[in-house]
Amino acid sequence: MENIAALILGCLVGSFLNVCILRLPKEESIVFPGSHCTKCNKPIAWYDNIPVVSYVMLGAKCRHCKTTISIQYPLIEILTGVLFVSFYHFFGATPKGVLYLYLALGLLVQSVIDYRYKIIPDSITLPAIVIGLMASALFPEIHGQAAHLSGFWASLRGVLVGGGFLYVVGSLGEWILKKEAMGGGDVKLLAAVGAVTGWHGVLWTIFVGSLAGAIVGIYLRIRQGEEMIPFGPFLALGAFLYLFIGPQAMDWYFGWLRGI
Repeated sequence: MENIAALILGCLVGSFLNVCILRLPKEESIVFPGSHCTKCNKPIAWYDNIPVVSYVMLGAKCRHCKTTISIQYPLIEILTGVLFVSFYHFFGATPKGVLYLYLALGLLVQSVIDYRYKIIPDSITLPAIVIGLMASALFPEIHGQAAHLSGFWASLRGVLVGGGFLYVVGSLGEWILKKEAMGGGDVKLLAAVGAVTGWHGVLWTIFVGSLAGAIVGIYLRIRQGEEMIPFGPFLALGAFLYLFIGPQAMDWYFGWLRGI
């Protein structure tokens, strides 16, 4: 029953995330006006706004103008539901689990936006930095600390390492290439990851994100001639993997090094 409740709650939150994905790049309010068709602007009734169910019942078309509804809507709702169940299963209803889930949802929204529009809104990353710092001070066990101040410093170090590293890399790249090499949104995104995971999570995220980005980037450059590839989704992938397997994998790796 708890997993079913988490799934339903996640799907409902996923419906809200769809609103964020649609409106944040346009700098529109995510509260007003209420849900409406982007084609005919008719308000969407509550019974046509039930996650996943309404999409199926309506045949993926607006009730009023019959415009096709993007498959993105049910996919995001289902994925968010799966995230809720997964985080509840792995971390329980704990401060760490809630903060990690919050970060994962932010990563999901920014990944879709960055992929589509090549931007990462400050309205996602800056609140995540603040919330990460505050939660770490209130619940230092998130970073394996006992004292509130220690939890805050662990989070702050993550912010400084994350944001500082990409800022330096971007500045050097801009100086060498004579063009922007790293967007400011990526810098703030990694700072947000650091606020939640600490500097260990930053190192993991950079390594995994860069590796995945290089592989996909080379493929797209050769096959499709793509030159501008958003880095945000790859950082999000690295951070997401860290939440579940990063600490264990890093402990194993460094233990293996010490044993050589």
